[in-house]
Amino acid sequence: MVVTVKTFVPKKENIEKKWYLIDASGLVLGRLATKIAELLRGKGKPIFSPQMDTGDYVIIINAQKVLLTGKKLQQKFHFTHSGYSGGARFTRYDKLMTQNPEKAIKLAVKGMLPSNKLSDRLITKLKIYKGREHPHGAQKPQVIKIERKAH
Repeated sequence: MVVTVKTFVPKKENIEKKWYLIDASGLVLGRLATKIAELLRGKGKPIFSPQMDTGDYVIIINAQKVLLTGKKLQQKFHFTHSGYSGGARFTRYDKLMTQNPEKAIKLAVKGMLPSNKLSDRLITKLKIYKGREHPHGAQKPQVIKIERKAH
């Protein structure tokens, strides 16, 4: 007797996309990024498939109030390179968090997504805003409350 096991692959029309709203004030950057990456990929859904976009949309508000633990504000750097010799640029996270906290959150989430073409599609479903206002009220986002852990 031969047993054939069929792998379930969800169809595009069966994937339901939801919108989630997360208030980032007082949350630690890394722990917030792991939750966001999980929602973007859809890992909590029963129809999760690693090669497909089964995830949801995520809206982050109050990005300027996100925290970094320890001495990361002074010791952690964001590195970019222009491709030319001497084109290395280092930006300390205290400067990055004051000028562009949306970029810091986006970089943290992008680092937790797989390194392939799918991650470029997933990161477009992340909407980050510095303050409380966002233009996605028509999507009726579901509010997710993330508990702050004492460290």
